Amino acid sequence: MFNLFRENTKIALGSIKGQALRTTLTVFIISLGIFALVVLLTVVDVLGNSLSSNFGGMGANTFSISRYDGRNRMGRQNDADARENPAITYPQAKAFKDRYNFPGIKTSLSFVAASNAEVKFGTKKSDPEITVVGADENFLPNSGLEVTQGRNFSNFDVANNSYVCIVGSDFEKGILKDVNPIGQVLSIRGAKFKVIGVLKARGSTFGNRQDLNVIVPIQLARSLFTSPSIDYTIKVGVTHQDFLDGAVGEAILAMRRVRKLPPTATENFGVERSDELLEKLKSNTDYLEGIAWGVGIITIFGSSVALMNIMLVSVSERTREIGVRKSLGAKKITIATQFFTETLVICLIGGIIGIVLGILLGFGVAKGFDIGFVMPWKATLSALGIVVVVTIFSGLLPAIKAAKLDPVEALRYE
Repeated sequence: MFNLFRENTKIALGSIKGQALRTTLTVFIISLGIFALVVLLTVVDVLGNSLSSNFGGMGANTFSISRYDGRNRMGRQNDADARENPAITYPQAKAFKDRYNFPGIKTSLSFVAASNAEVKFGTKKSDPEITVVGADENFLPNSGLEVTQGRNFSNFDVANNSYVCIVGSDFEKGILKDVNPIGQVLSIRGAKFKVIGVLKARGSTFGNRQDLNVIVPIQLARSLFTSPSIDYTIKVGVTHQDFLDGAVGEAILAMRRVRKLPPTATENFGVERSDELLEKLKSNTDYLEGIAWGVGIITIFGSSVALMNIMLVSVSERTREIGVRKSLGAKKITIATQFFTETLVICLIGGIIGIVLGILLGFGVAKGFDIGFVMPWKATLSALGIVVVVTIFSGLLPAIKAAKLDPVEALRYE
């Protein structure tokens, strides 16, 4: 059986060489279909992994209270008459933290103290694109952030306005390159901060670089970075998923009391849950994956029809060859296997080219958006499976037609 397959493969390669232009066009069509499917599935996987990482970075079993939630923001962009929610002030955020006593929760307060800030280290200066965040000791765990070097803030740091900071991982590639970042002193708008921690890299989403943040104690940030309309964010971490619904309900009631809302008024703040964000993400990536499959399958169906037509033409052109082989004792299964092997070889060549090009483009997209790339095994295996289906669909009819040719009539064919 192996010898027959090897012989048929040699014949198939010889036939392909003899019809170089036709084979090249066929391989191009198949490659295009496989490429379309692989690159779309690869990009969907890359974006899905990135978004899962970043939205999942909100923290497991957490929710946040802010001025607007995602739906409010989208509504305000699309509706000029949408209601403006008042900013969450520090007294309101602090009052919520003091009053909210759900069992087993940890509450953190934070705000963006400065955007597009410049950070100095000795004679080195960063680009003016650093975001300074004021936060307390619970901010990192509630936001799903991890410290790879050093430590998180302590209660003492926050309560005593210690001039310490935690920096994003990109600082090790920039002004803190080639030095141990822990213990170094950074200057931000004239204030000196000692680095006590470095965050684990999170990458970026659609150009939003999250590894350029500097986090400083919240009370110190309030005194150094003043603004007329600071908007605070409240994040709450819950010990167990089963308690999340109850914790969210109690938090909404507590925030309504802090905001002095009457019983009939709607909330003028937004609540976003980590599990809801991940569910939205999953539904969006499933939708994109469906589109990718639709586009890929349509393209591959076209290439299958083209390949079948080419193989049928090949059978007609080689009718006399088939008659000679049959007259010399070749069986129907041998003739059918020969043409089926030719179809398989063409499909494999086109499939491999399409897979490689699709993965390379997906890798390029990941690098272009500074997103972590993960080998798209699902897309690769799907493409290989489709190659098999295309081979069967495109090669079966020509192979059967070749096998059924009458040797006497075939020898008479001119």
